[in-house]
Amino acid sequence: MTRVFPYELAPKLGSRATLGLIVLQSDETIEHDFRRLLPLDGVALYASRVPSAPEVTRETLAQMEAELPATASLLPPLEFDAVGYGCTSGSSVIGPQRVAELVQQGCGAEHVTNPLSALVAACEALGLSRLAFLSPYVEEVSGTLRSALAERGVESPIFGSFNEAEESRVAKIDEKSLNNAAVELAQAEEAEAVFLSCTNLRTLDVIGEIEAATGKPVLSSNLVLAWHMARLAGISLSDEIGASLLRA
Repeated sequence: MTRVFPYELAPKLGSRATLGLIVLQSDETIEHDFRRLLPLDGVALYASRVPSAPEVTRETLAQMEAELPATASLLPPLEFDAVGYGCTSGSSVIGPQRVAELVQQGCGAEHVTNPLSALVAACEALGLSRLAFLSPYVEEVSGTLRSALAERGVESPIFGSFNEAEESRVAKIDEKSLNNAAVELAQAEEAEAVFLSCTNLRTLDVIGEIEAATGKPVLSSNLVLAWHMARLAGISLSDEIGASLLRA
């Protein structure tokens, strides 16, 4: 004999905010960072992975354009306060507006953002227009992103790179390497702040250290994307990493 029990429905998990994240297949870092940055109480985060190549070039970044609607459609059938596309360089190659259109073809999202748009918004919030730009990638990939930033009023007169194209190696660049490179770039007087580009870099634990060493704000792809998504959704991030942006 089967007993059938009555039940009641609880409020949705995202009682304060429901967020979606498009993660590159090759990304090992962004979900870990978002779990640290986002408050847990009443904030639901759902991720879907987009096919991506193990090496980063303009061509492999552009290939993601065709995959975005299907990837977004694999998110739960919810109304999202904000969905983020987690690829900094891909945002510049595909274009922020096109990214938003493709994501919204696949899911219900009130807002769609990406690291490029989020970085511009963060610079506006902090009153910044000139960055020291640290990238893991070859200069060709970074050049497209820097040009897109310049078109939006954010210059990067100081540039440094680890000159790496393989994502599995980018994800393992250690904190000392990031710290040393960022501090050196920040010495340039024309740099008002430092930007650590790439959602696959392990940046959260060095942001506070670099700010303390240089006296300048430090932004990273994952930090600005999480901050912008939270802002669009009307919530605040957890401030465990001591970043200037979280106090703006």
